[in-house]
Amino acid sequence: MERGEGNKKIADVVKSLSERILASEGMELVDIEFRQEGRKWALRLFIDREGGVTLDDCVNISRQVGVALDVEDCIDRRYLLEVSSPGINRPLTREEDFIKYAGKKVRIKTDEPIEGSKNFSGILAGYADGVVSLTTDEKKTVRIERKNIIKAKLDIEIVF
Repeated sequence: MERGEGNKKIADVVKSLSERILASEGMELVDIEFRQEGRKWALRLFIDREGGVTLDDCVNISRQVGVALDVEDCIDRRYLLEVSSPGINRPLTREEDFIKYAGKKVRIKTDEPIEGSKNFSGILAGYADGVVSLTTDEKKTVRIERKNIIKAKLDIEIVF
């Protein structure tokens, strides 16, 4: 098995374990990262809930997921488990995210060009049948198949 395939399998197991724990705590899993950084491995869970998460929430979920991972014994290397909020510019990773955040400003990167571009910024106009509708900053409507999206995130600007 290639290293990338092994990491995907680990992420799938971690996702399954952590989603059950998070659901019981009224939270959601936003994203998972499992990657090598230098000589160390990092497993990062990004969690959220309506109204946001606290440091205590992150500590609690880290403890519970850490115990579950120790019992499951599914990761064959040493790693550091980190649990945090996705931040104000949270990634959009699920269909539900594209529906929930309709009307919000987003940034989207695609793996193939659409109308000559791979990078888009604008208002998330809607989501249906696997297609994201975006009203760009130039006031054009672009339709992007979700399977073509590499990265999508909220684009919240804080003005002081």
